[in-house]
Amino acid sequence: MDFLKEKSAPYQIAARDFIARSLAQFTKQDNDVSIATTGQIVLDNTAVLFTEEGIELRFRVNLPAEGRSVLGKKAINMLTFYLPKSIRKATLWRELPQQDFTEHCEVIEDQDALRSQLEQNGLISFVANGAILPRLAGNSELPMKDAVPFEAPESMTVTLNTPNRGDVSGLGIKKGITLIVGGGFHGKSTLLNAVELAIYDHIPGDGREYCVTDPMSMKIRAEDGRCIHSLNIDNFISHLPMGRSTTDFSTQDASGSTSQAAWLQESLEAGASALLIDEDTSATNFMIRDERMQALVNKSDEPITPLVDRISELKTSAGVSSIIVMGGSGDYFDHADHVIQMHDYQALDVTEKTKQVVAQHPTERKSEGEKPFTHIAPRSFNRACVQTILAEGKYRVTAKGTDSLRLGKEFIDITALEQLQTANEINAIGWSLFQVSQLPGWSKDLGQEIETIFKDANWHQSMPNNGDLAKPRKLDALATINRLRKAQFKPAR
Repeated sequence: MDFLKEKSAPYQIAARDFIARSLAQFTKQDNDVSIATTGQIVLDNTAVLFTEEGIELRFRVNLPAEGRSVLGKKAINMLTFYLPKSIRKATLWRELPQQDFTEHCEVIEDQDALRSQLEQNGLISFVANGAILPRLAGNSELPMKDAVPFEAPESMTVTLNTPNRGDVSGLGIKKGITLIVGGGFHGKSTLLNAVELAIYDHIPGDGREYCVTDPMSMKIRAEDGRCIHSLNIDNFISHLPMGRSTTDFSTQDASGSTSQAAWLQESLEAGASALLIDEDTSATNFMIRDERMQALVNKSDEPITPLVDRISELKTSAGVSSIIVMGGSGDYFDHADHVIQMHDYQALDVTEKTKQVVAQHPTERKSEGEKPFTHIAPRSFNRACVQTILAEGKYRVTAKGTDSLRLGKEFIDITALEQLQTANEINAIGWSLFQVSQLPGWSKDLGQEIETIFKDANWHQSMPNNGDLAKPRKLDALATINRLRKAQFKPAR
């Protein structure tokens, strides 16, 4: 398949992905052969690589055995007949379903083209008309059967171009503050879920294959019990009881509001361009504080500055956009640039109607942003703490599904990182931490070090020769490190 050398990088990544899926399909009846695949999304992973010598496949084979003895004849048959036959079917052009192969690669190439046009069009996200957003079940990423296809309101419709499909029209979510409102069960969270996972490319037939989002968008939520390390959360929480510092704040058991404030500040530190927030998974007292509560509890007794009083400053001062699902409070109406109402899984532009509501029903709450939003320099990170953790645990680096990462004897709980979709990415994050730990002293820009590791097309060459690695986002790598309970940070001086 020499013709692939002239194709774009996204096309080649998709080709490697198709080959891995093909081998998995041809060997699915044999549990002794396994190759890492990535579900409904396509990632730059190490299961299949294109090298100067040809195509390199990395997979696992369990030799047939009885008790502790290998069954020699069956093993020979597997390794010399069955497996080579499956590999030929997965890698030879004449053996592959060429039309499916081409469609797979072109769809991924088109998604990359769409994503590259977001910035120039002032968009955070794009959701194509005709997309199928609902999923089959809460534990499935497969599309729901007979779901209502998505259609954008005419006033919010934009048209982008792709190299293979041509023009694609759909909902353009612009930079700024966007609210997604509507009644329960009408599709608010479904739309946000599609937006948050559109940082990935999706396979043909997924329903979301022409939905794209700025890859520097970060979904945040409340996360009771998580750790926080030497973080300045003073923009959102101040004057704690007992005079506890909020400019160098640490805890091993954060509350819901504190954890969400910390995650927001960590996302700013990591360079996030947009925040994605659902009221269902947020701390209420971090999101809002209405006029009645203000009348009952004095501001002097409330350490939290709610997000509603910082959301505009995040846009104007930090250049960070927000997409917020908000069905229970109108306090954000005063700040919204765009308002989308979901009704029967269809989007309506109610921005002008929202402005009328604001004019007719002015809020009586007082802003609690008592001091201006301040920019906070990134913390420094002690690389040696990771080296110590790894050394004590025999340098084990293993993802446990998508819920945790094992580093040595430590387990990092990453259940809340909803945008992390595969164990392959988590494995790569673990090995990137190993690489960072090999450098001496304190890192003054951990994000840049992580970015440097993964920016090269051959990023995997500095990691173990495993087939279960996939290129992660810098945002997710840093979010994982922030949840390492024995991590050591210090504020910038």
